[in-house]
Amino acid sequence: MNTTDIVRRSSLIMPVNQPRFVEKAYLRGADAIVLDLEDSVPPAEKGRARTMVKAAIPMAARGGADVFVRINKPVEMMMEDLDAAIHPGLTGIAVPKAESAAELHMLDELVGYWEQRRAIPAGTVQFAVSVETATGVLRAEEIAKASPRIASIGAGPEDLALDLGIESTVEGKEFLYVKLRMVIVANAAGVQPMGLMGTLADYADLEGLARSASEAYRVGFRGAGLIHPAQVPICNQAYAPLPEKVEWSRRVLAAFEEGVARGTASVAVDGRMIDIPIAEKARRILARAEAVAAKEARKAEALRQAGAA
Repeated sequence: MNTTDIVRRSSLIMPVNQPRFVEKAYLRGADAIVLDLEDSVPPAEKGRARTMVKAAIPMAARGGADVFVRINKPVEMMMEDLDAAIHPGLTGIAVPKAESAAELHMLDELVGYWEQRRAIPAGTVQFAVSVETATGVLRAEEIAKASPRIASIGAGPEDLALDLGIESTVEGKEFLYVKLRMVIVANAAGVQPMGLMGTLADYADLEGLARSASEAYRVGFRGAGLIHPAQVPICNQAYAPLPEKVEWSRRVLAAFEEGVARGTASVAVDGRMIDIPIAEKARRILARAEAVAAKEARKAEALRQAGAA
């Protein structure tokens, strides 16, 4: 899977058994909607929630967002979740608490079975993987490479903090090793690293979220899972190149290409040496900006067609 053009700056998680959230999901501006069958749905509601997934998928997609369903970890529950979740229109499965490549291999086969049963082209359904235990962090490299369906990997701070016995903060200094490991593992596997630097449990702390998301983007993350609509515009902005960075990239590439035409691969821009790695970085910034613009255009068109623009 080519994940370069994927834009999921904001993945808004909501309990699928709460119609008042699902019905308005398409208006939130999120790049992805995650219909949750896991932590936000109490055990007694799991069965009813499963019956609501099929209708919720097209409802959540009305605004042009990708649609994921977050499943439960125990195999027995996972099997029921997949039956409920895999229908035409689904972008992918959000896989929580991954701890081994074997889990992803099994999940890949099960999803393939349901794709065939539901007349969905093979390989359509993607995986957004989260590691949330010490074991998962240590095995993150093998997990990230376990299936061609994997589009992204990240570390879930709350469950991980529980497993490690630590207090999570917005700044996330306690998670620095884990977070940077996710960036390295994701890039080595050719998937996108997703996450904030710290916790987002205090959804009212939007300033803290903005700092955490901006720092996360600076170190290589490309988006985050969110729990409140107010967090969406902040992350949509934080995980996209700044306008001044885009303009700098254009000037860098223009100067570099002019230099190459003269027979040199080293030029100066604003007193800074520009060589091949810097030029390649500028290309990636422009590619990201173009992908973000394309995503926004698709969402705007979807809203127009839904009569909400």
